[in-house]
Amino acid sequence: MDRALSLLAAFDTDHRTLSLTELSRRSQIPPSSALRLANRLVNWGALERDGAGRYCVGLRLLEIATLAPRGHGLREVALPFMHDLAEVTRQHVQLAVRDGMQAMLVERLSAHQAASVEYRTGGRLPLHSTGVGLVLLAFAPQEVREELLARPVYSEPGNRLIPAGTLRRTLADVRLKQLAVFHREDESIVSIAAPVFGRDETVVGVLGVLVPTRTAEPRRMGLAVQTAARGISRELGSRRPTDAPSSDGPRPG
Repeated sequence: MDRALSLLAAFDTDHRTLSLTELSRRSQIPPSSALRLANRLVNWGALERDGAGRYCVGLRLLEIATLAPRGHGLREVALPFMHDLAEVTRQHVQLAVRDGMQAMLVERLSAHQAASVEYRTGGRLPLHSTGVGLVLLAFAPQEVREELLARPVYSEPGNRLIPAGTLRRTLADVRLKQLAVFHREDESIVSIAAPVFGRDETVVGVLGVLVPTRTAEPRRMGLAVQTAARGISRELGSRRPTDAPSSDGPRPG
């Protein structure tokens, strides 16, 4: 099983199709074993082969992935609210969950005129240098925050050291206001995000928007994001009071 999972992990954004030789090299599995395992995965539907005989991820994995409650289940509830928010912003609307020490984007809606960004559905984002990440980190268990703060943390982009005390204050502010406003260091994009609470009143995800700095209006946009996030939370069964005011928020680092 470990070897089969290693074969699947060989694929990423820059390697969507792989030959047997590439699959063997990237998974560090001998070619004969890689071929045997790949054929079994093809038969099951986890992998597919194109006309040139190269391997790619199969639709069966998508079918299985839609059963993930922290991903697709949350997405189903959130989509109507995301569409409303997309109509208002005409930019990017994001839905993310925490996966270990990273944020994973489970859905993104983007208008045609939206600013260019690299984030993609299924992609991972840093917890300390994105709006959605800051919300997930702020409401994560204390041991998660302490693990991240125990090591040097650098801004992305910029690679500038963020003092632990500064990041702690930022996270405390996010918890208080239930809103993160993150300005990228290149000043081109502002990320505004709010937590989504589940039935047990823990944060199960985060809703965010990416807007150009020149048109951001963080206070107005923050209220819109919070309103949508509260709507999703209510649909998920949360009864948590969410009356925190929106704010422009501090700049981490």
